[in-house]
Amino acid sequence: MGIQKRLVGSYLIVIFITVCILEIFLMVSVKYYYYNNIERILMNQADLSASFFQQYFAEEDLQEQSERLLKGFAQNSAAQVQIISSSGQLLQDSTGQTLGKNMIAYQDVQEARGGNIGVWRGEELSTHEDILAVSYPLRAKDVTVGVVRFVTSLTETMETINRIYALFITVGLAVVAIVTVLGIFLSRTITSSITELKLAAERMAEGDFSVTAKKRYQDELGSLADTFNTMAAKIRLNEQLKNEFISSVSHELRTPLTSIKGWVVTLISSREHSSNLLLKDGLEIIETETDRLTDMVDELLDFSKLDNERMTLSCSPLSIAEFIHHIGKQLAPRAARQSITLRVDADDTLPVIQADENRLKQVLINLLDNALKFTDPNGSIKLYAHSDDNHVVITVEDTGWGIAEEDMAQVLKKILPGKQSCRRKWSRIIDIRANCKAAWRAFTNKKSRRIGNDSQDLPSKVGTESILTFS
Repeated sequence: MGIQKRLVGSYLIVIFITVCILEIFLMVSVKYYYYNNIERILMNQADLSASFFQQYFAEEDLQEQSERLLKGFAQNSAAQVQIISSSGQLLQDSTGQTLGKNMIAYQDVQEARGGNIGVWRGEELSTHEDILAVSYPLRAKDVTVGVVRFVTSLTETMETINRIYALFITVGLAVVAIVTVLGIFLSRTITSSITELKLAAERMAEGDFSVTAKKRYQDELGSLADTFNTMAAKIRLNEQLKNEFISSVSHELRTPLTSIKGWVVTLISSREHSSNLLLKDGLEIIETETDRLTDMVDELLDFSKLDNERMTLSCSPLSIAEFIHHIGKQLAPRAARQSITLRVDADDTLPVIQADENRLKQVLINLLDNALKFTDPNGSIKLYAHSDDNHVVITVEDTGWGIAEEDMAQVLKKILPGKQSCRRKWSRIIDIRANCKAAWRAFTNKKSRRIGNDSQDLPSKVGTESILTFS
């Protein structure tokens, strides 16, 4: 059963029970009002008649004066008036009922003979209609000598009460109908928002993260729609970051594999003429890159660290000159295959620094890989390092395609705006941006050193050389 049916059903049950209780209360009240009003009128007339008898006829014989008393009592009353002796015999009746009838069987007469006021409501056996009778004792010198009885039919009263009952029932049904319509309308205002959220959630479950929920009202469901839209926006952002991460991981894993493959091809092609030194350098590089690839795979198992920018650095003393030359040897075979001149320049007097060798190697190899990717044959790439004001400055310079001046601002941004108008242009920007972020991680600790983050640190023009410097 849907929410709308449950809501409308709940409304109907509550309203129906409420209307029924109210109807019963009103019906009982109306019936009590009419009966009590008639009873009060009859009792007043009976009391007045008994007082009149006691004041003017107490010394007279009841049976002899019964006719005069009946005329006096019935003159101002529309009810049936009866004069009854103390023995229970009917002496006079205003409707001409047979005189001498024994009235002892009536409860109200019995109570009046005992000196109390008697009231009885029931069905008259002779006419088969409901009546209300009030009997009052007639006293003479504190002795009950007879009874005056006022009787009225309840037929017209019951017809009036039934008409009022019908009116109450009609009004109650109208109220239930109105509440039903209002309940359906109000439930739709709730279920429509829930239905939209449900449909949006289903579309999101199918992989459509561009969906948004419409906010109809400023209520709890509106807040839920806002929360849903915020969640969808975060999921879209995470999807974009995931795609960027996969792209970056693919690039990072491809680099050592490319280096390993390059040296394997070199060693195979020159196995007859290769020297032991070349073979040793190649195998060492292959071993090193294999270890680095293994470390990368291990780090991918802890994705949360990368996502939260909490990569742990393992800093140790590092000889920059030896490190730079090692990088040059590693990528020299690839540069030779592409007919690109790779020049490495690092003075042996460069100081030993505290750095994460693996991260720094990752940065430089990626930058050189980027330079090899975007440099045409017969071009050149320079990798050099020098000391400057207590800093070691490492520079990668190439004669590749370059980056337009208007695109320089995008290099260090996390998310690129707009569409990619040129795949090569944006590919290069993405590569440099990823490398800048990696360089920042490689050098940043509690005593952080900076990396240039504006266009002056990345001088480049379309069709000319590109230079990336960090320290």
